[in-house]
Amino acid sequence: MLNQHKLLRVLQLINQLKAKPAKSLRQLAKTLDSTERTVYRYIDLLEAVGFNLHKDTYRRYSIPDEESATQGMSFTQEETVLLRELIVTAAAKNKLKDSLLKKLYIASDLHILPNHLLKAHLSKIVSTLGLAIQEQKQVILKKYQSGNSQDVRDRLVEPIRFSDNYQSLTAYEPESGKNKLFNIERIAAVEVTRKSFAFADEHKYTPPDVFGYGETGKKYDVDLLLSLKAYMLLKEEFPMAEAFVKSDRKSGKHRFRTSVNSYKAVSRFTLGLLDEIEVLGPKEFREHLRKIISRRL
Repeated sequence: MLNQHKLLRVLQLINQLKAKPAKSLRQLAKTLDSTERTVYRYIDLLEAVGFNLHKDTYRRYSIPDEESATQGMSFTQEETVLLRELIVTAAAKNKLKDSLLKKLYIASDLHILPNHLLKAHLSKIVSTLGLAIQEQKQVILKKYQSGNSQDVRDRLVEPIRFSDNYQSLTAYEPESGKNKLFNIERIAAVEVTRKSFAFADEHKYTPPDVFGYGETGKKYDVDLLLSLKAYMLLKEEFPMAEAFVKSDRKSGKHRFRTSVNSYKAVSRFTLGLLDEIEVLGPKEFREHLRKIISRRL
């Protein structure tokens, strides 16, 4: 089974092959910070699982438009969300759960790999963390910019798992004695130490909500009616939220319903687009927005 950093490399390779123009093995290896031999193995893997790869006369590779590993059997966003919930609840303790979830995302319309992971800097950070997870080594997140404490400093952590879209990392921080969520883009660099995990029994992974917030001990419901503009901005800023948006036939708009771990991000998003968003509920969220507005007046 592919571990996380290998999965990331394969997904990066897919994006590179789909992007024009076609590329040689040398170009792909340089982009992925890998060897030509490794890239060739990944290409063989893609062909084995159903990708239709094209090689031109100059031995440059590409994936033709509209081709995918799951052509003819792609899941819709709604189907993906349902299947994910069924797997998480019914197979919570099954060792194959993580493998099934990864394959589910690859075989769906959801975007597991945001474009920012194609940046060499962030890709290297994710790859390094992936190896540390596999080897169970403590790491130092260099010059991490905390959104909560508003400070910038090194953090010693034991990395546990990436979020499904690789935007964040769940890791145990010995200093605070807590499992925390770290934003990948706020990490300047990663230093892998020689020390193995010392707090493995304390490790706990809880998926972040669609806005990237970790578990807070409480869930908050959100029900919004979005204009086309608001819908497009929601998809761009928070790709994971798209799975919870459905077309509203009566209004011709888009309805966004989900549960979040914090009102912070969804409040900022809603207040910034009040002319484009109708708050359908719940009452608790309406009251929360009114309090924010009253404090600003």
